[in-house]
Amino acid sequence: MTIRVLLADDQALVRAGFRMIIDAQPDMRVVGEAADGVRAVEQARATAPDVVLMDIRMPTMDGIEATRRLIGPSGPAASARVVILTTYDLDEYVFDALTAGASGFLLKDVTPEDLVRAVRVTAEGHALLAPAVTRRLIEEFTAARPDPAAATGLARLTAREVDVLRQLACGRSNAEIGTELFLSESTVKTHVHHILDKLALRDRVQAVIYAYDAGLVHRGRAAAGREPHTRQARGSLP
Repeated sequence: MTIRVLLADDQALVRAGFRMIIDAQPDMRVVGEAADGVRAVEQARATAPDVVLMDIRMPTMDGIEATRRLIGPSGPAASARVVILTTYDLDEYVFDALTAGASGFLLKDVTPEDLVRAVRVTAEGHALLAPAVTRRLIEEFTAARPDPAAATGLARLTAREVDVLRQLACGRSNAEIGTELFLSESTVKTHVHHILDKLALRDRVQAVIYAYDAGLVHRGRAAAGREPHTRQARGSLP
């Protein structure tokens, strides 16, 4: 399968660099480019991309609103995966983009290898929850956004599923969760699937946000929980 990629960034040089990297891969192809959010939505409707690399700060329409319109219930690319691109590792808009439905984010100084991996990971339906900075952003912004409704939703989960969700929010992989909870990796994967289904969540990134909104995990506990797992700085896949 060829992964169809749409590039949305107002900097032509950034788009050109990403195009060169992606088109050099045998299983990827850039199907369109856009310099603003409005054009990104139009291009998605015309090209049906599998993955959209979306800048946040663009003229006319920013990447957050474009993401919301792209992958909403009636959006032109509801099945596409959006990976947010940002220049800053603490961009205040990243959390909004994640809650709009993005599957993760990358810094624009990402290495070619990590860019290619990110496209493949998200195209497979996984969330790019890898960098520690992603968790830091989620912690920072959910701390100021309590959601009582999220806490009541936890009642739909079994006690074991709540345990798994708590581990997810600490940024742990399935293998690490299995070790922590004395479960097989396949069992953890099943629990993750049930969690996403019961809470109507798109992917693991959304699950982490949900856990923080529900008060299941707090900033200090998450930081403590991930200290032994710093080697997972690059990925946490289903």
